[in-house]
Amino acid sequence: MTRFLFPRWINKFLPVLGLCLLAGGGYAGTLFLAATDDKTLNPGYQPTQPVPFSHKIHAGELKMDCRYCHIGVDKAAFASIPPTATCINCHSPDVDGKGPQYSAVRHDSPKLAAVHRSWKSGEESVPWIRIHRLPDFVFFNHAAHVNRGVSCVECHGRIDTMEKVFQAKELSMAWCLECHNNPTERLRPLDQVTNLSWEPEEGKTRLEVGQEIIAKFEAEGNALHPRNNCAVCHR
Repeated sequence: MTRFLFPRWINKFLPVLGLCLLAGGGYAGTLFLAATDDKTLNPGYQPTQPVPFSHKIHAGELKMDCRYCHIGVDKAAFASIPPTATCINCHSPDVDGKGPQYSAVRHDSPKLAAVHRSWKSGEESVPWIRIHRLPDFVFFNHAAHVNRGVSCVECHGRIDTMEKVFQAKELSMAWCLECHNNPTERLRPLDQVTNLSWEPEEGKTRLEVGQEIIAKFEAEGNALHPRNNCAVCHR
């Protein structure tokens, strides 16, 4: 029996094969790093913002409703970043040495420089850094969740206790599916959705409250059954 030998011209492809293996390894490594990047999945991501906005003071001590700044959270898919005009409602800058034009809470604080610069330019936005970021191929609708009794705290944690906001939850697909498969204990009355410190009244459990909310939706002909098929988020 004669032994099969590869033709010599195949030797020319060995360097190409090596390059393909190296490129493939690099690509796989990049995918792995992207999948575990703290900007997409890992809890604890805490960037430094251009303005040291304290949710602990505003949402916690002052009890400001989340919807005052994030105006789209119960109306649209995106919660929306507050425009500079919202900040100016409380933190108006000095105008030509004549004093603040509107409300003036700490109007002379250097920490508000980016806000005042944005307001005076009329075009420049405050360069806020996004913290909670889902992959581009994932669709999440804030209004659909908020209007069914899912509180901000379920995805963002106790924002009202954070001096500097960080990503508190995993935001992975498995984490989302766990909630969709078992939503009852994560529901609360609609008027308490932005009350991050809410607890059921004495004598009731979260499960009982959730069951009551589901029953109410069903009685109104709007059954609450979170879907978990791929098309819900991957459109």
